[in-house]
Amino acid sequence: MRSSSRRCGFLVVVSAAVLVCMLPLRAQNFQVLQPLADKPVRAAEIKLKSADFYVPATVDTVRWGFLPNNESKPVLTVPSEAVVIFDTLSHEGVLEDQGRDPEKFFGKFGIRPEQVLDDAKAIAKSGMAHDFAKDGPHVVIGPVAVEGAQPGDVLKVEMVSLLPRVPYGVISNRHGKGALPGEFPENSGPQPGASASSPDLYNNVFKFVPIKGSAGNWYAAFSIGPKELRLPVRPFMGTMGVAPNVNTRANSIPPGDYGGNLDIRYLTAGSTLYLPVQVPGALFFLADPHFIQGNGEVALTAVEGSLRATLRLSLLKAGDAAIPTNAKSPAPFAETAEYWIAIGLDPDLNEAMKKATREAVRFVSSKTGMDRATAMAYLSAWVDFEVSQVVDRTKGIHALIRKADFK
Repeated sequence: MRSSSRRCGFLVVVSAAVLVCMLPLRAQNFQVLQPLADKPVRAAEIKLKSADFYVPATVDTVRWGFLPNNESKPVLTVPSEAVVIFDTLSHEGVLEDQGRDPEKFFGKFGIRPEQVLDDAKAIAKSGMAHDFAKDGPHVVIGPVAVEGAQPGDVLKVEMVSLLPRVPYGVISNRHGKGALPGEFPENSGPQPGASASSPDLYNNVFKFVPIKGSAGNWYAAFSIGPKELRLPVRPFMGTMGVAPNVNTRANSIPPGDYGGNLDIRYLTAGSTLYLPVQVPGALFFLADPHFIQGNGEVALTAVEGSLRATLRLSLLKAGDAAIPTNAKSPAPFAETAEYWIAIGLDPDLNEAMKKATREAVRFVSSKTGMDRATAMAYLSAWVDFEVSQVVDRTKGIHALIRKADFK
């Protein structure tokens, strides 16, 4: 294995597999958010006043690398408008190319055992089956059923709060993946014998990112020589969805009409995601927590890190005027305080752009009464269409339609 004495900030060790920046963790007042219970419970049972229910990540509440389907049993059933706290778990640190041992993996970066999440240790050490080559990487929590939900309805998911559970994250660049497969990582590639017991042989590259600052003002610290680049932490869930109407094992990587791995960085606290219900009960799931992400997510991951996600799950029955999507061609739709967000998904980026444009035209014309030709002109003159991600097999485009234009 090659090595170098090249420096990055305070202290760096570089190998073909890992970029290690040994930066001290000095996040003021940061409390590692360990699990609050070992099973789904009513919030009152654990003296939580900010929610109605709590769901931890355990071997009984997660599936690793695939999604719930129309045969899945819910881990919890809640009424409409219930507020649920999920202790989500990042897949980074538990995967096979990281040794399937988060305590050892993060220990290389100076993380003490008590700073590693207990649920991460439990999932990694469990006998839970996971095929690194075939399954998705994500630790998927759920599903949670919503009373009365039926196909044709829409599940409204409001992001109440999203709190980092640990003061560190990871950016990964894996061989055969990302925006430049075959070009990055820039090393000799996977070697024979690569496995959880010999993770360095995968030759994948991981950037460890400390989180510093104080509550409400966290930032990711990137060292550039003697300087520190500070990137504001803007947590969001990369994966939120409802069970697709299939009885097969759906990989967790590609998103679809059911939502899933959308990786839309605007879905921070205060935002809302609308998901067309596919099966009775909706069967909501989530995974892939992020601290920060740039549009595109070109390395493969952004700053991945576990979050305590507080969400409100509300059922909008078919025909409800509050549903922004088109019932005849349902697709996920989102909004923030500033934007309505039309979404296009397709393995072909050009087709994803077309789908996002069609949905944006439909939404603008139906929302404002604008004729379709004028809506198209407005979108061309003023609306930003951005690439959500290009690394999840199915590509994503989202259109940012400014609410202020129509007040």
